[in-house]
Amino acid sequence: MDLIRSKKAGFEYEFLETYDAGIELLGTEVKSLKNKRGSLEGARVIIRGDEAYLVGANIPAYQEKNAPAGFDAQRTRKLLLTKKEIITLIGKERAAGLTIVPISMYTKGRLIKLRFAVARGKKRYDKREKIKARETKRTIARTLKRG
Repeated sequence: MDLIRSKKAGFEYEFLETYDAGIELLGTEVKSLKNKRGSLEGARVIIRGDEAYLVGANIPAYQEKNAPAGFDAQRTRKLLLTKKEIITLIGKERAAGLTIVPISMYTKGRLIKLRFAVARGKKRYDKREKIKARETKRTIARTLKRG
């Protein structure tokens, strides 16, 4: 079950490979995510040293007035990946034109996981083709529904 999803990621990027990772969160962030509050817009995954981090995700506190002192909704959050996965991601991140973008956060049992993808940015004409295909599909569905 998706808690939050990056709506523009599928439109802006072409996904090459997807990964799932655990994420270090505070208790107030977990409760907030379970209420489907938060945003992955503008967020990305970076790799520094031997660790992966989620940067730019906005996860507010569950109750603003009870938030810990100095709580930052856009703080950098550590991702829990194996060494082998991190090594492969380092190689893919360094490849020209590739980036790592978060797709969604979801629950798996009691845990909250982040699904992210190694992606290549789509060109403007790719986006236009997708919009055109979607509109033709809609018009065909409308005409079949009427007839």
